[in-house]
Amino acid sequence: MLHSRLRPLPRRHYPNTPSAPAPEFQNQDVVEDEESTEDLFGAFLPHLFPDDAPSFHGDPGQHLLYSSPRYGDLNIMVPSYPSSSEKRSEEIAAGQAKPDGSVNQVDEGRKLFAHFLWSAAMVVAEGVEEADTPTAPGETETEARKENRELWSIKGESALELGAGAALPSVICSLAGASKVVATDHPSSPAFSGAIAINIEHNLAKRAPAADRGISMHPHEWGVLDDSFSTANKGSFTRIVAADCFWMRSQHENLARTMQWFLSPGGKVWVVAGFHTGRAIVAGFFETVLKNGFVIETIYERDLVAKLEDGGEIRREWLPVREGEGTENQKRWCVIAVLKRKGE
Repeated sequence: MLHSRLRPLPRRHYPNTPSAPAPEFQNQDVVEDEESTEDLFGAFLPHLFPDDAPSFHGDPGQHLLYSSPRYGDLNIMVPSYPSSSEKRSEEIAAGQAKPDGSVNQVDEGRKLFAHFLWSAAMVVAEGVEEADTPTAPGETETEARKENRELWSIKGESALELGAGAALPSVICSLAGASKVVATDHPSSPAFSGAIAINIEHNLAKRAPAADRGISMHPHEWGVLDDSFSTANKGSFTRIVAADCFWMRSQHENLARTMQWFLSPGGKVWVVAGFHTGRAIVAGFFETVLKNGFVIETIYERDLVAKLEDGGEIRREWLPVREGEGTENQKRWCVIAVLKRKGE
């Protein structure tokens, strides 16, 4: 099961550091506690409650062990704002839709919600690593496996991750052989307080220096396209990753503009979204991109909890409105879509 890949690591305390630590991962002043009872219990929740599908994982500043069947164990640090853990309930509530469809507001920085590892990012990571996994000798590749490989293959591609947060997809894309990877987030994102740099360096340094792997990070505000990074990288990416970036309706137009700007001719955008803020917001994003020069090449819903007997995904048709769908059932599904430019 997808969520069982994650396990909390012993909590780390960084003396005199109010938020995330500096990018240097090996810190002699770090004191590691033994795993708390809470962390141990949390690690087994996916096994105790297999029908539960959390939308996000980890506490701000926490380290998570992501067990990849293809690349081994990866240490992923969750970004953190100063004192963010003290306002976790407020931050979670801020992203929930009100009855009238609007979303509660918090201060500009916290509403970015980069201080979690979102399940949508794990969906991208799983797809990319499975596409990079060779078929075993004597094994016949199924049509479903072949379709997934064609959808998620990143080898030799240039990838841009939007709203990266912990940047798990970026790390996996680099491991899977992408020629160039850039993890981006809003300039005020906590991800730039150390988490992205730590996650890149710690998980890739043993294999090759990050510079040699062509992976980097850069601030980017959606829709702002006149800065040096944007002008230097217009049309540079054959794959754009957007995982759970859609809960702010006011940013849909800017997000579509950013996608159009950075996408190379013939390139594709991977869209993955949970329904924790409702289907209407996700459906609104698709309406916006269709008005901004994109077409939907592929779209379906995937069950995040269960799989077929042969290990394949359980899929169903994407619907912008699904009558009678309860909150708990809604949480176990996500939408996966591939966008391309109209006429290509």
